[in-house]
Amino acid sequence: MSLRLFSRADAGAEGSAGGAAGLEPSTRPVRRQFRNEWKYYISLWDADALRARIGAAVPHDENAPEGGYAIRSLYFDDYWDSAYHNKIDGVQYRTKWRVRIYNYSDATIKLERKVKDGAYIYKQSARLGREEFERIIDGDYAFLLTNPQNLCREFYVACVSQVMRPKVIVDYEREPFVFDAGTVRITFDSNLRAAAATGDIFNPNLPTYDVLPYGKTILEVKFTEFYPQFIREMLPPGAQDLSAISKYVLCYEQMHHRSDVLSMLTKSEKAW
Repeated sequence: MSLRLFSRADAGAEGSAGGAAGLEPSTRPVRRQFRNEWKYYISLWDADALRARIGAAVPHDENAPEGGYAIRSLYFDDYWDSAYHNKIDGVQYRTKWRVRIYNYSDATIKLERKVKDGAYIYKQSARLGREEFERIIDGDYAFLLTNPQNLCREFYVACVSQVMRPKVIVDYEREPFVFDAGTVRITFDSNLRAAAATGDIFNPNLPTYDVLPYGKTILEVKFTEFYPQFIREMLPPGAQDLSAISKYVLCYEQMHHRSDVLSMLTKSEKAW
């Protein structure tokens, strides 16, 4: 596979990749930079071996002092479920909205918009307080209009004009590694689970459904400038082919297409 590089300078910015520690949002226009995002399905056995090899050369993300953290995202979609259908239909340019927390804590609550343009992504984020999050869940969006963060005001427009509502909760554990040269970020995302879209996102005991087949995990590689050859060579042979993985789509299908008989026969799972 030939390496392609891509960057754009517009307005906006990708949010902090790790995010567990959180960053104060800026209300000033900042540089938007698209990043490459490559995803692979690998076995748990390959993941253990790859984790050891990468860990010997690439440090853990400083936002993960214990080596990893839990991520929980509440995804929103419009009346027509456009984010879901655009992904299924292979639309080149698409967006997703979500509220993300770490380790089931309200210490960092981020409203995020993820923009995907082919294989390239950027993220914008805004900090929310718990009371603000609860007002969104209650359908009270008016306060977003006076929020100094541009992204909050844009989310207000999406909520009232596109009937944006919560659709599904996505849970998983992430172990991140960061290589500064090329701003490379490598993550192992395991134990992917889906839950009904409720406001109870801070409950660590929220009932969830397993999504990935037994023995599978997701490897993600994000980079801006270049993909170091030594990291590429570490990948196991079975993970050399990129996969069009969407955690939102997998969890949406698990919750919205689930039935007693066909609970494990969704579109995405058939593709395996």
